[in-house]
Amino acid sequence: MDIRAVIRDLEEIAPPECADEMDAGRIGLIIEGRPEIGRVMCALDATPAVVSEAVRSGADMLIVHHTPIWSPVTSVSRPLGSLLKQVLDADLNIYVMHTNFDHAKGGINDALADLLGLTSVAGMTLGVCGDCSLDIAGFVSRLGSPLRTWGVVELPCRIGVAGGSGFDLECIREAASLGAKAYLSAELKHSVARISPLPLIESTHYALEAPGMRRLAERMGWRFIDDPPVMATWR
Repeated sequence: MDIRAVIRDLEEIAPPECADEMDAGRIGLIIEGRPEIGRVMCALDATPAVVSEAVRSGADMLIVHHTPIWSPVTSVSRPLGSLLKQVLDADLNIYVMHTNFDHAKGGINDALADLLGLTSVAGMTLGVCGDCSLDIAGFVSRLGSPLRTWGVVELPCRIGVAGGSGFDLECIREAASLGAKAYLSAELKHSVARISPLPLIESTHYALEAPGMRRLAERMGWRFIDDPPVMATWR
């Protein structure tokens, strides 16, 4: 299939105009490779391990949620140079679906809501809010990730959820206005935890967003490359 046809399909799934302003120039075809696409693979991040597996498997295109190049490049570090060399040598296309896929129907936040079994779901600025029948153990089981709680979380309850780094005070207040009694996201800052109007549940960025990319891969008949970060607990 011609790459232009693949891109048209991707833009129907997650229209670029749905992206946040910060994504200007950071979504779409970030690295251009061969024009004919036969095998597509999907991942959350274009990590060295993911790129190596995509190249080894003969992929023509890698679809990811996070761009491998966020800041303008004025110098090329060894890790970035090594990654780009592998991609360019393989003539591999890398296509990014970021905040446009967060907001898209069936995207990151919808997949998270489905994974957690939310009902009576309402959309929010950066996430969704719905009724949840899980307790904390259920969250751990569904997400496959450890959790931290801030405040007294009384589950089951109505909950706001936002994939990725979504502990924004305005979003937490929006969830509260929709009847939420708790809020789930990742990468919580102490300053937000201290003044949040809701109890908070903190998971990992990967655990909250990988399900959306995995679901996309299943929907499109692609292979999802799982590459969660290595975590350790020290006492």
